[in-house]
Amino acid sequence: MIFANSFTVAASPEEAWKIILNVPEIAPCLPGANLTEQVDANTYKGNVAIKLGPVALVFNGTAEITERNEAEHSLVVLARGSDSKGRGAAKAVARFKLLPDPQGTKVHVDTDLSLTGSVAQYGRGAGLIQGVAAAMIEQFEHRLNARLGQVSAARVVAVTGAPETNTVNSIGPGLLWSVLVSSIRSLFR
Repeated sequence: MIFANSFTVAASPEEAWKIILNVPEIAPCLPGANLTEQVDANTYKGNVAIKLGPVALVFNGTAEITERNEAEHSLVVLARGSDSKGRGAAKAVARFKLLPDPQGTKVHVDTDLSLTGSVAQYGRGAGLIQGVAAAMIEQFEHRLNARLGQVSAARVVAVTGAPETNTVNSIGPGLLWSVLVSSIRSLFR
């Protein structure tokens, strides 16, 4: 399934480019992400935990920057992971493009996601997965900008339902509410 998201970094494109490429610094901003190892300048190992009601998934895997264009501020990331309980795997190719924005830099992310095994059944509702992705990107945006000192900690709590921490995150009540609202809206479009 293919979907697009975007987020804003409260920094110039040149500064945002450096921030986005600093994976160890920004990984804690992604809900549920836990960076465990930096293999080289382009390859990282870790896991992502996602909990939707009674279904808890933890994908262990790698993310690799496969293409990088400094002049155009664009990059391609290949991420692969397997569920820790053997229920399947996920593969995503994400294309990032940074563009100037009145608030700093708009980062466009086009993702091609494929799921295999029994976890693919959870992905049957493409709208649900897109809603979860959009809500995670929104949390990432607020946490990243809070980390950069551009958004107050109170705003992070209001959006995510929890203060920013460096622990492994799961999808909290704020994110579930966002997904529910997005799903309902998509039914009436």
